[in-house]
Amino acid sequence: MMKTPIALTMAGSDPGGGAGLQADLKVFRELGVHGLSACAALTAQNTTAVAGISPVPGDFFASELNVLFSDMRPDAAKTGMLFSLENIRIAARLIEENSLQNLVVDPVSISSSGTALIEEGGLDLIKDLLFPLARVITPNIYEASLLSGMLVENVSQMEKAAAKLKEAGPGAVIITGGHLRDEAVDIFHDGKVTIRLAGKKLPGNFHGTGCVFSAALAARLAKGDTPEQAGKKAKEFIENRIAHAFHPGGGMGVLI
Repeated sequence: MMKTPIALTMAGSDPGGGAGLQADLKVFRELGVHGLSACAALTAQNTTAVAGISPVPGDFFASELNVLFSDMRPDAAKTGMLFSLENIRIAARLIEENSLQNLVVDPVSISSSGTALIEEGGLDLIKDLLFPLARVITPNIYEASLLSGMLVENVSQMEKAAAKLKEAGPGAVIITGGHLRDEAVDIFHDGKVTIRLAGKKLPGNFHGTGCVFSAALAARLAKGDTPEQAGKKAKEFIENRIAHAFHPGGGMGVLI
């Protein structure tokens, strides 16, 4: 009997189910991967706003991961909203100690509704500690601008920023362009090739797009795809989900 691939998400909880751990686990299941999760932060949020954030204490976050690793071995992993500097450090230490492969780092910094989802200094710490451990990083254009120190507002600037971020140590960089004004182009760069992953710009405001994309990417890596293959398939997956988004509440659309 074939082994079911396993993927781990280390992220925040979204009680509305449109982002964070809940969305990641739904993506894993839809793509035929068994999902593990370690919660780094609790949120009070819905489709309109984030009302509050409470980081999980570091010792408990570490316990979540250690207990999982003592019993199960993920084929891929992703980090999303880690929020606290302490939990960023813990995630990096335990990822390295357990030699986790196929790590996707989504440097979550701000919610779709505009709320900060990381402590001050957290992005720099993710860049320093997690990027060198990552097989792929998936910043959006806003995060890519902050992390690279470059203006990122168009595809050409995305390509330059991707090359700059590759210097921080990840195996590959995918800058997602869903927030571009007139197009939805992602940039894949692995130090050898730079590829434009073109897509349709669909109208509407959507919740959890970065989470869903990075989870799909991790699931594809868990199933044995290369980063380039995984990036292309994750792009197709999220385009399909956006096209079929629904509105369970009064705010942004939910993808899954």
